[in-house]
Amino acid sequence: MTAQLPTLIENSLQIAWDYLDGIGELADKQHTAEFLLWDIQSQIMSGERRPLMLSNRAIESYRKQPHHLQLARWG
Repeated sequence: MTAQLPTLIENSLQIAWDYLDGIGELADKQHTAEFLLWDIQSQIMSGERRPLMLSNRAIESYRKQPHHLQLARWG
């Protein structure tokens, strides 16, 4: 059974957020939230519905941003 869309987005976003927070890689919180949400929604529009896959791919995309580590250290 697939979760309802708002629940799927919320759960996937929370998994990604908790992971990034846990390893100290949350930069600007507003930017991070918007980026993760955009990435998760884009994946859903492409057909992905697995929460762990959504969150893991969003984390990977976020970590590829060249400025995220610098912001995390000084944010």
